[in-house]
Amino acid sequence: MSKRQSDYLNSLLGPDPGAMEPAAEPVASTPQPAGAGSNPGDASPPLPSARTSPGMTLLARESALARVAAGEVKQVTQLLLNPARVRVWGGNARHQQSLNEASCRDLIDSILAEGGQKVPVVVRRVTDDPEHDYELIAGTRRHWSISWLRANSYPDLQLLAQVHTLDDESAFRLADLENRARKDVSDFERARNYRDALRSYYGDRQVRMAERLNLSKGWLSKMLLVADIPDWAVSAFSGLGDIQLKACYPLAQRIKTLSQSDPAALKRMQKEAVRLKQAQHARLADGVPGLTAAEVSDALLKAAQPSSQEQESLFAADSVHGRRALSVLSANRNGATLRIHAGSGASDAELLGLVERALAFLRTQGRGVAE
Repeated sequence: MSKRQSDYLNSLLGPDPGAMEPAAEPVASTPQPAGAGSNPGDASPPLPSARTSPGMTLLARESALARVAAGEVKQVTQLLLNPARVRVWGGNARHQQSLNEASCRDLIDSILAEGGQKVPVVVRRVTDDPEHDYELIAGTRRHWSISWLRANSYPDLQLLAQVHTLDDESAFRLADLENRARKDVSDFERARNYRDALRSYYGDRQVRMAERLNLSKGWLSKMLLVADIPDWAVSAFSGLGDIQLKACYPLAQRIKTLSQSDPAALKRMQKEAVRLKQAQHARLADGVPGLTAAEVSDALLKAAQPSSQEQESLFAADSVHGRRALSVLSANRNGATLRIHAGSGASDAELLGLVERALAFLRTQGRGVAE
């Protein structure tokens, strides 16, 4: 609790000012380990001798009590916790699997240089889990770093935490506010977090969610589209941190369109994603920086475009292996020109079936060769 709040509450709770001498300077509250004292949830020391300033009249005290009842004055509890007793809330946007010593090295060094953690994490109490006493709402890197340090030569370090009473929607909004200011949380992580929250807390109503988070409706709509980038496309990027809104929104739009209108183009894009994934692994093994998000996005979009021959064809069909097997290049009163592509992997029976499909297509276009 801040000194200003402490002074205010001391004045508020003290006896009649007329019967008391001038107050001594109040003692600032300090964090306590969980379980210290008679009440584990009370992290602040007992209030000093109740003494009020001469100006605190009965009317002023009644007004102050009204402010407390209205929630204008609150005491925030801070505890020192064992991070092993704090589980990470699943509603946080940060991808937990991406946290490691390298990604948290700057924070680890800062904690060591400052003699401990200075910025508290935000937790809430849990009663349904015998393995954990608290649930982490915000501060996953701090939680991971303290846990790592405890396991690596600093077993006495504890997690500084603020305890709040929050429902899931409030916890989500608090975590989102913190993550917005952090560059190490990618747009893709936030986008998928928004998508899950939209279903869980806002009844799939984007307008209500945008209002609650104070976000642009158009921007939120774009983020939710990026959240729908399928896993096969995500695997083509060097990491989740590369998937940012500016570079990947056009890709998300294209994938959505192709999934509804052009399965063959989507298969070509999927094949390119596999190639890019292999290329990224090879670069990592050679110590070479991975392909950028713009390069990956451009390569996937280009793969969806048909070749010049395919663009000129009237009809095209792929084999079951996803490779172009047959194209109708032209059709007029003199006949039709079909191309059977080499390397498609199609069997003779499959090719005959594709020819029948091509002839049926020409008949629907009024270009049947038997007419």
